[in-house]
Amino acid sequence: MFDEPFVELSIDDYQAQFTGAAAPAFVLVDVREADEYAAGHLPGAINLPLSTLETQYRQLGSTQPLVLVCARGGRSAMAAEFLAAQGYAGLYNLSDGTLGWMLRGLPLER
Repeated sequence: MFDEPFVELSIDDYQAQFTGAAAPAFVLVDVREADEYAAGHLPGAINLPLSTLETQYRQLGSTQPLVLVCARGGRSAMAAEFLAAQGYAGLYNLSDGTLGWMLRGLPLER
């Protein structure tokens, strides 16, 4: 378990740790609203809006690390804090968010 409730993760760290053949199994969770998610999201992300997290978080399971992302890192940090309070561990906040991803010219799914 981490000393902090979650780990802040830059895009560089995300790519180093969670992409490639040796990457661990994990779940990438986009906590933006459905319309934001539909406009473009990180490849492989599932959508679980922060507005529904309190009632829907159990569908995430708790055996794999969770990487949380939003537009800029604020909502995903709130989601990580909430999940930590529910007993989840292995939580990561993509601090640069989807905006940082886009600014780097990285691909989005729609």
